[in-house]
Amino acid sequence: MSRVGKKPVLLPDGVTTAFANNRLTVKGPLGALTKAIHYDISLDIDDKKITVIKKIDDKFHRALLGTMRSVIMNMVIGVSEGFTRELIIEGMGYKAELKGEDLNLIIGFSHPLLYKKGEGINFSVEGNNRIIIKGIDKEKVGEVAAEIRAFRKPEPYKGKGIRYKDERVRRKAGKIAA
Repeated sequence: MSRVGKKPVLLPDGVTTAFANNRLTVKGPLGALTKAIHYDISLDIDDKKITVIKKIDDKFHRALLGTMRSVIMNMVIGVSEGFTRELIIEGMGYKAELKGEDLNLIIGFSHPLLYKKGEGINFSVEGNNRIIIKGIDKEKVGEVAAEIRAFRKPEPYKGKGIRYKDERVRRKAGKIAA
């Protein structure tokens, strides 16, 4: 049995839920999120907790139980606390700046890149080289961070590029002159 799926999701103060037609809506102080729940999964919603229940007991549905519980937990955390992802830009002349609410990246191309702000995403820039991405949907925050990082991945020789704050770039030795 799934140990993750058995745990109930505890609802903090100020978070409300509604479940109808296999769609779960979670509302909190930072906003509201709605996700479709698999039709073989049912939810038992009490005052301060949500319990995820599978209708069929096989390998696929045991895995699905833990996945759905984690998705619901991320929704609850998102509307109550929010999610943050930090990127660091390294390289001579590389920098990021805000243009309105959009992100302008100068990362060694012949022209600056303008990354448009999506719905539910907020950017902030500290200094010239630290980008902070905030939002209530963990999936969107991670996707935006991955798209920005993909513009200039960190290279292993000088370490130039865009990397996550907690990412370690494995450095290689360059050519050694004879």
